[in-house]
Amino acid sequence: MLITVGQLLHGPVGERTTDAAVLVRDGKIAAAGPREAVAAQAPPSVARRDFPGATLLPGMIDGHVHLSFDAGPEPFTALLNSDGPTLLDAMAQRAGQLLDCGVTTVRDLGDRGGAVLRLREAITAGRVRGPRILAAGAPLTPPGGHCWFLGGEVADEAQLRAMVRRNAEAGADVIKVMASGGHITEGGAAMWESQFSTGQLAAAVDEARRYGLPVAAHAHGAASIASAVAAGVRTVEHCLWLDGPEGVDRRTGVAMSMAEQGIAVCGSLCGYDWRTKLERDGEAATRAFYDRLSWLDGLGVPLITGTDAGIPQAAFDDYLSMLELYAWLGFPAERVIELATVGSARALGLSGVTGRIAPGLDADLVVVDGDPRADLSALRAVRLVVTRGEPHAVRGPGGRA
Repeated sequence: MLITVGQLLHGPVGERTTDAAVLVRDGKIAAAGPREAVAAQAPPSVARRDFPGATLLPGMIDGHVHLSFDAGPEPFTALLNSDGPTLLDAMAQRAGQLLDCGVTTVRDLGDRGGAVLRLREAITAGRVRGPRILAAGAPLTPPGGHCWFLGGEVADEAQLRAMVRRNAEAGADVIKVMASGGHITEGGAAMWESQFSTGQLAAAVDEARRYGLPVAAHAHGAASIASAVAAGVRTVEHCLWLDGPEGVDRRTGVAMSMAEQGIAVCGSLCGYDWRTKLERDGEAATRAFYDRLSWLDGLGVPLITGTDAGIPQAAFDDYLSMLELYAWLGFPAERVIELATVGSARALGLSGVTGRIAPGLDADLVVVDGDPRADLSALRAVRLVVTRGEPHAVRGPGGRA
């Protein structure tokens, strides 16, 4: 397949080619650059797709989703009441919604009974069209702890290590640990309260390392963030630095340690939440709450773009609203695109697979109308999505399906 466009954004800020083309062969990017030079490498019989005036960029990454949740008011209830085939169908539809937004890679950080592993298998086999999935399986949590209903309850270090082994042997790509409480689990620990000691988190990291797997720590509270960093996790999810029901304690020393170790933060930002907060609380309060992202970025902490899609009000078809928060905070549009592609791929260990437009990488590509460098809203006008070389029939305003 030969795709020609008005401009090509390779991924890193400043890397741009006008009047460009990308040649796809066997699911990989075979060539990318000026149209004339790339077209000369294409055989006469190649399928051609021409998008004059459009922009081609790498497929985007959502680093925190829950495909088994339905984004309704009680997603866990809907999950528990779904039989296997019904749940898998619903998850496949959500995966398709992400593709429609130009998301070609997701990290699923918590499901029940290995459902996301079965979906990943179906996508890999070509039975279902969806993004690449990095799967965690059941997240580790204390008895009755945050998201206990997903089946990952562990009462002591022995059980913790055993759960890591179970998830790894089932095919997990990442181990998820609920280092703090969360707001959707009635009767569990509060968001700012730690659920595991530093030693327990270190045991999870140690056991995961035996399988070559990273650990992602759900951590809202400042103390739980500090414990996760000391334990050597790979990513911290949410990272609100809460210190009690009203307090915030941004620990500069901990954040600097994250930067030094390359521990990334996935803000797990729902577009609905930040816009609702802006309308309800005003600009100053909203900026004070979310500018931790700018603060972390300024300290050199890697950032991963993620929506937490699946929890209440976090829709699977609204990826751009999450990116628009970064723009509202003052991140230049081209830097936001870099975070959603190159930066997230690097932080997730996928730099050799996806995240850039470069020969040899998987052909994960998005074509949109207009210039997203000038206005991120152009990312809503998706014309074409290619995932590992396979074109996806986009459903939506910019698509043809």
